[in-house]
Amino acid sequence: QTGARVEWVPSSIQRRTSLPLSLNVPERQTMSKTVSRPSKRPRRNDTSTPAPGPRHFAIIGAGMAGIACARTLVQAGHRVTVFEQADAPGGRTATVNTVFGSFDIGAQYFTVRDPRFARAIDTVPGLCKPWSANNVRVLDATGRVTSQGLLSREAHWVPSPGMQSLVAAWAQPLQQAGQVQLNTQVQRVERDSLNPQGWQLRTQGSDGSQHVYAGFDAVLFSQPATAAQALLVKSAIDCTLTTPLSQVAMAPCWTLTLAYPQAVRPGLTTLGPQWNVARSTHHRFAWLARESSKPGRGTVERWTVQANPAWSAEHLQDDEARVQAKLLKAFGEVTGLRAEPAHVALHCWPYAQTTHPLGLSHLWDASMGLGACGDWCLGHRLEDAFISGLELALAVK
Repeated sequence: QTGARVEWVPSSIQRRTSLPLSLNVPERQTMSKTVSRPSKRPRRNDTSTPAPGPRHFAIIGAGMAGIACARTLVQAGHRVTVFEQADAPGGRTATVNTVFGSFDIGAQYFTVRDPRFARAIDTVPGLCKPWSANNVRVLDATGRVTSQGLLSREAHWVPSPGMQSLVAAWAQPLQQAGQVQLNTQVQRVERDSLNPQGWQLRTQGSDGSQHVYAGFDAVLFSQPATAAQALLVKSAIDCTLTTPLSQVAMAPCWTLTLAYPQAVRPGLTTLGPQWNVARSTHHRFAWLARESSKPGRGTVERWTVQANPAWSAEHLQDDEARVQAKLLKAFGEVTGLRAEPAHVALHCWPYAQTTHPLGLSHLWDASMGLGACGDWCLGHRLEDAFISGLELALAVK
């Protein structure tokens, strides 16, 4: 549990006394739904104006930005409850495990430019390793190599055993303290029925169960901008976040994963091209990566293929089988690998890559107690998500 108090923000920032990580949250039944509330704060004996005490923050989304924000708030002595509709933290760093090995179906790697991000990475020594994606090939529309490599002076890092592992490691002490609610979709944000200055969240579990979580001093949206805006509109909340959220643009991405276990036999190491990573100007593909080339990923030949934003948007509403067939055909054209894969799967990210960022590190409406963060604030890099979550936490604490 001490891991949640690791200082990954600059030491010059004032730090409040940390609260225990374990929270006792009593439950009561209201309108056939369970309502959870934190225990009341102790009264102060003096009448002087005190500094703001510990507050309880609801954070919607357990991706990189949400977990970075939550960890920083806990370090500052606040309470947090993180809500995630998926079955694990990670967001768009998702890793899918199969009998053939893992696939990183979202973010493919990350770079480190901000010293605060580097400091946070140092809290999980040995988890992240450099990947040879520095030598990215560039392919033309027919799949021919037009450039032998994109030389880069900065390392391309991947966590092991999957991209999701970094966020999962940082989320672990929060989960152990019961501060992360998985398989929980927030359906409405509204004023607390017992405290008009506070907030409560109406949620639905993956099993259809409904729950009301109450007693929050502020709500922080760590979701794609479009999703955060939609939730505010659905909740009929008029605040200063709505307009800037509407100005952010994010493109979708279809992702195809393939496995070729027949390549693992004596005298044969790969079935496809000799390169491991490529950016492509093919009208369907933007990125191709051999998963088995990443450190700690296993030897079975596996590929993750990400369609380009324009093609993904054009075919966003298409039948999945049709999209899969088109991408599989194009993969054979680009790589020359026409063998039948033992594994084929498709995933769609409706909001994958920022095409028009906010231009600010975060949004915070202090009068309402509402904020938002995400990679879309600054760009589309994983580090952008971290910085956004960190700076929102520093702004509100």
